[in-house]
Amino acid sequence: MTTAVLEPRAGRRCHTLLNSLHATHFFSPELAEELAALGVTHPRAVNFAVRAAALGPVGAGTVTATFYNYKYELVARHVPGVWETASPKDVLAARARAVDASMRRLLGAEAVVSDRMAEAARLALRATEACSPSGRPLYAAHADLPVPQEPHLAYWYAGTLLREHRGDGHLAVLLAAGLDGLEAVVTHTATGKGMAPKWVFATRGWSQDDWDAAVERLRDRGLLDAAGELTEAGVALRAEIETETDRLDRAPYEHLGADGVARLTELAADFARSAVAAGAFPADLLGKE
Repeated sequence: MTTAVLEPRAGRRCHTLLNSLHATHFFSPELAEELAALGVTHPRAVNFAVRAAALGPVGAGTVTATFYNYKYELVARHVPGVWETASPKDVLAARARAVDASMRRLLGAEAVVSDRMAEAARLALRATEACSPSGRPLYAAHADLPVPQEPHLAYWYAGTLLREHRGDGHLAVLLAAGLDGLEAVVTHTATGKGMAPKWVFATRGWSQDDWDAAVERLRDRGLLDAAGELTEAGVALRAEIETETDRLDRAPYEHLGADGVARLTELAADFARSAVAAGAFPADLLGKE
């Protein structure tokens, strides 16, 4: 029985590392290859298909709502048309094959069958037992999918559930804070920890004019200064957003317990570091420029 107290940001730290490994598949050549075999070749169509497939053959409105920070016009170019090329069921199977191959490449064949991976999968799955579907459409859709048998895929699947559970809650907090999808991105980028603008333009469908207009709105609210940096009020708002997101996402980590969270964080950190060292992400993905 654990006696340690769960620190306020322990869940956030654990999530960040779990999500780091989960997110690698979006940039993997294996995913592009698997979806191309189904006839889905545009990078944005691939992204929309693999993340939305658990929801079924939904339209652009549902994808835009649940993804939050993509421009509707970009989504509508690919959804629901992508489902005429590949069914959600086939996309989910292709994603599973891509994740299997990419994890083996990034972590190594020994790591995916290791006792550490099996332990990480058990801990992550235990945390998901306390996730709630209420108001969390992307989490709920993925929670209806079967748990993979292989430990590395079970670990990735649990990471997906924890990612979407926190993400759905985060969107509710952004909405309550009065930040639309692009304003949320702009303020996150201004922290220095978010996606670089050129990646936002390339992947989210927004233009420089859209970005500049969002910056002006945020300046009018006193959240950004003349240089586009967060003001004191902007820094405080971003901190409040993360704290409230932590609160809404606390249940899975409280269920796992402080010792379990600490151990899962340790294991997740090792896997994430290995993936990053193997070149899982573009070098210029994050930053203010």
